[in-house]
Amino acid sequence: MKNKYAMNKWLKALLFLLGAAFLTRLIPFSGWFRILDTMFHELGHALLTLIMSGSVLRIELNPDHSGVTYSLLQPGWSQITVSLAGYIVSSLCSIVMFYGYYKQKQAAGLIVISSLALITIVLFVHSGYGLWWLLIFILLNVLIYFLGERVRNFYYLLLAFLCLEESVVGPIFLLAQSIISPSQAGDATNLANMTILPSVVWALLFVLIACICARLALQFYWKSSSRTTSRK
Repeated sequence: MKNKYAMNKWLKALLFLLGAAFLTRLIPFSGWFRILDTMFHELGHALLTLIMSGSVLRIELNPDHSGVTYSLLQPGWSQITVSLAGYIVSSLCSIVMFYGYYKQKQAAGLIVISSLALITIVLFVHSGYGLWWLLIFILLNVLIYFLGERVRNFYYLLLAFLCLEESVVGPIFLLAQSIISPSQAGDATNLANMTILPSVVWALLFVLIACICARLALQFYWKSSSRTTSRK
C-alpha cells in the first residue's frame, strides 16, 4: 500500500508538470522568462567556482536559453564539483521559489530574484544579450512589484513554474544528447572527460535529482493550494 501511494504521488507530479508545461507555453513571451533558470544554472557554476578558490571571468546568457560560465580553476575534484553545480543549483532554486510561494513571500522572492540578477550584472555579465535581458528583467520585476498583490503573486508563480519546468526539461534534453552525441552533452560531457563514468550516467543523475526536486517543489504548491481551498 505504501509503495502504491508513493507511485501515485510520482504519477501526480509527472502529470501535473506535463500539464503546467503545456499551459505555460500558451502564455505569450513565456519563453523569454525561461532564461531565469539559465541564470540560476550559471550562477551555480560561478558560486562553486568561487568556493573552490577559482575565478569567474564572465557569464554569457543566450536567447536560446543556453549559457556559458568562463572560469579559471585548478584541475581535479574542484572541476567535478563545479560541473555538477549548474543543474543541481537550478533544481534547488525551484524548491526555494515554491517554498517562498507556500510561505506567501512572493514580494520578498521577487526582491531576491532581482537582487541576484543585479549581482549577476555587476560581477559576471557585462555585455551581449544577457546584459540586456537582465536589465529588462529587473525593470519588469520592479514594475510588477508595484502593480499590486494579485498581479505580483501570479507573476511570481509563473516564474516559479517556468523555472521548475526548465530545471526538469534541461536534464532530459541533456540525457537525450548524451545518447545521441556523447561528446556534445555539456556538463555531462565535461564530467565524463574528468571521470571514468560516461556522459549518459551523469545525465541520468541530473534527471533523477531534477525529478526529486520537482516533486518536493510541487508539494509546497499543493500545500498552498490546499490551504487556500480550506479557507474558502
